[in-house]
Amino acid sequence: MEAGHHHISVSVDTSGGGGGGGDRFPQWSIQETRDFLMIRAELDPTFMETKRNKLLWEVISTKMREKGYNRSPEQCKCKWKNLVTRYKGCETLEPEGMRQQFPFYNELQAIFAARMQRMLWIEAEGGASGLKKKGVRLSSDDEDDEDESDGEKGSSKKKRKIKGGGMNPGSGSSTSGGNMNNLKEFLEEFMKQQMQMEVQWLKTYEAREEERRMREMEWRQAMEALENERIMMDRRWREREEQRRMREEARAEKRDALITALLNKLRREDV
Repeated sequence: MEAGHHHISVSVDTSGGGGGGGDRFPQWSIQETRDFLMIRAELDPTFMETKRNKLLWEVISTKMREKGYNRSPEQCKCKWKNLVTRYKGCETLEPEGMRQQFPFYNELQAIFAARMQRMLWIEAEGGASGLKKKGVRLSSDDEDDEDESDGEKGSSKKKRKIKGGGMNPGSGSSTSGGNMNNLKEFLEEFMKQQMQMEVQWLKTYEAREEERRMREMEWRQAMEALENERIMMDRRWREREEQRRMREEARAEKRDALITALLNKLRREDV
């Protein structure tokens, strides 16, 4: 067993050293990041069930290598932490801003939503005791792998505790109660974030709807103004036509009267 652990630590250190030289590795492309998130989503249940995730990052590195990407376990781990940090930073942004500034928001959202569903299912099946038996950890993303020296220190502390009088009988119940409290806090925080996003989306929708109504009102007012202007122009044209017709009639009457007077004068002269 010790030889096996020694072999694992050597392989990890070698790959991690290769990842230290950031200049020798290209930047993460969008497609590479999506493939990485797909692999990470497949292994997320295992991440939640194990305490040591160093081997899991090696598995992810191997799967990435199978897809043609040369990424060390340490690089994959750092990339995941950066993505989670950016995901948490997008909680105060609008939906369009999320897609523009962080194109992998939907992938992270799907991973955490599936994780919450698994937690709810585990809680419904076995409660806090089930969580303890299955070894589910609520914050696997924030915990780092422990070194072998830490494991040896922990084992020596356990031996001293056993020699000193054994485990505390109430530690099991306190641990299960702590897991239940952590689960409740996680669910409350998740629901709070969802509510904040829904409220923000609703505010954005209402603002856009109000802007649309204002534009429609302005358009209607402009159309009404144009219609009123057309009616006024038509009315003025009719008035001018009426005045022109009256002037024509007046000139015609004068002309007829003048012609009649001339004819009468000529008749009198002939007589």
